[in-house]
Amino acid sequence: MNLLKLKNITLGILIFCLFSVKINAQSPRQLAEKMATTIMKTYPDSMVVMKYTSHLLQDGQPVKEGAKASNQRPANWNYEIGVVLMGFEKLWKTSGDFRYYQYSKHIIDHFIQEDGKIRTYNLEEYNLDNIPSGRQLLTIYQTQNLPKYKKAADILQNQLAWQPRNKVGGFWHKLKYPTQMWLDGLYMAQPFIAEYAQMTGNVQAFEDVINQFVWMEKYARDEKTGLLYHGWDESKIQQWANKENGHSPEFWSRAMGWYIMALVDVLDYIPQDHPRRNELIGILNRLSTALVNFQDAQSGVWFQVTDKGGKAGNYLESSGSAMFVYGLAKAMRLGYIPATFKPAIKKGYEGLVKQFIETDANGLTHFTKAVGGAGLGGNPYRDGTYDYYIKEPTRTDDLKAIGPLMQALVEIDLMESQIGKDKTVMIDNYFNNEYRNSLKFHYLWNDRFDSGYSWLGSIIRDFGAKTKTLSTEPTTENLKNANVFIIVDPDTKKETTNPNFIETKHIKTLQNWVNSGGTLVLLANDTANCETKKFNELTKVFGIEFTGKSRNMVKNDNFEQGKFELAGNHPIFKDTKKIFVKELVTLSVKAPAKAILEENGDVIIAVANIGKGRVFVLGDPWIYNEYVNGRKLPAEYENFKASKNLVEWLLK
Repeated sequence: MNLLKLKNITLGILIFCLFSVKINAQSPRQLAEKMATTIMKTYPDSMVVMKYTSHLLQDGQPVKEGAKASNQRPANWNYEIGVVLMGFEKLWKTSGDFRYYQYSKHIIDHFIQEDGKIRTYNLEEYNLDNIPSGRQLLTIYQTQNLPKYKKAADILQNQLAWQPRNKVGGFWHKLKYPTQMWLDGLYMAQPFIAEYAQMTGNVQAFEDVINQFVWMEKYARDEKTGLLYHGWDESKIQQWANKENGHSPEFWSRAMGWYIMALVDVLDYIPQDHPRRNELIGILNRLSTALVNFQDAQSGVWFQVTDKGGKAGNYLESSGSAMFVYGLAKAMRLGYIPATFKPAIKKGYEGLVKQFIETDANGLTHFTKAVGGAGLGGNPYRDGTYDYYIKEPTRTDDLKAIGPLMQALVEIDLMESQIGKDKTVMIDNYFNNEYRNSLKFHYLWNDRFDSGYSWLGSIIRDFGAKTKTLSTEPTTENLKNANVFIIVDPDTKKETTNPNFIETKHIKTLQNWVNSGGTLVLLANDTANCETKKFNELTKVFGIEFTGKSRNMVKNDNFEQGKFELAGNHPIFKDTKKIFVKELVTLSVKAPAKAILEENGDVIIAVANIGKGRVFVLGDPWIYNEYVNGRKLPAEYENFKASKNLVEWLLK
């Protein structure tokens, strides 16, 4: 070997090592944010889909920012937009950084007209691939309550109401694919259906959502491996269909990736007490076990054709691998699968970074080696064979890969902060029991409008704790498994026809529960909007009382009127400098309680150590969605960060 070649090899190894250190030194969340930056710079205005690999090349040269490469087709309403924007939503909801929401809304707004009609969408195709971006419609509608987004979501829901079904009841993947169910279709439709059902109170829809997963597993699962075939043709007449059982020939990783992502996402909406919820968790455990069995031992990721890692032509594929890591990590965080999966999840993450993530000369991060697309049937005909799957071209920065990657990276980041594991945070829905349009709302986990605590619930679950709702009066029995119990803004007769007031028996129960080690959170409201008289009977046993004095009566958007600045080394809000609280009632305290936030002689927040437990009191609901999600408050107000600080304190 000549000296020049040796120098080049040595230099190459050195560059590779430096590059690897640079990538690996970044946190998973930082990598997710870098991928988001790549997408925002690549698609600053509207989101198009690439036809082939060279994501930023035209005639061998990088395309200037904002220019349109010849390998792009025009932007249209499609599932790829939906899945990548779920990555942005994940970043937004775990950081409170409103830029991610604004970008998603900007992309979606290219399609939504004032009457709710969706540009480029064709209902008559009855194509499940047109549904996923509907999840952004629901998010925007519930964040800003703008009717056109609900109207657009209604159009998609109307498609699903008339979507053709096979004889067992499963959705056809598209009108032009009669009698066929594909694994892909479960992700395309079911999370949207489940969220829409929760938002509208259509509890009957959950039964159908569960059935779709059950039928897909029943007819596509291989008993020997536990893996799921890409598609199932009930009629068995398709060229690709096995004439005995109707399933397609091979196991395609991304198809199973869609399915596992759909499972963990719909479980966000299926009620905790639904009698069939555990059927989905059972499916999730069976599939998770099967997938880990076929994880490549050397790289930590998965092959394009899942079970044929050693066969000629097969390759490590990024999109399916990212989907598996996301599904497994989220499933473990939420307690659906056991912690024994953690080594496989960690190995999968490390494989994603080493095998597929690169940085270019401009400092942009890219995700490589995602299969561009794969399906069954159609024209030209796709026969679903091994040869077909391995010959489909790959892409860099494929939207179907980046969306799952961002979600996977955030989940991996959350995996290291599970201080709430095996703990339960319960919220009261007995003393606070309001209805709007016949649906329960106001300070509840599943209320995703401004009035809800869905953001607080997400923060709690991000730390590994479970969230539950107590709709009956608190008793020793129904509080025994709760570590934290939150009572918010008990109803007045103005708010509820027959309000449930706090009585002596409830006070005794809660006092005993706190003494035994429970953490009680009591959040009131200004005197005009909260039943403070009975509420005070409870707080007084802990040395805290609502004074009846309301303050911070903010006018319009004069946010300074709701400002509180926090000193460094605060016992709860350690890294929060400024918060916003409006229209609150002040407190008075006596031992054993103490004030932890005061201003101009007014006590704003108080805590008390009682027996083995603790009490936290504030005269306002405070951290409901409107003042946590970043939409309304200027960035200088750190309510999201304060919410995380509070949850950490509650769970520790």
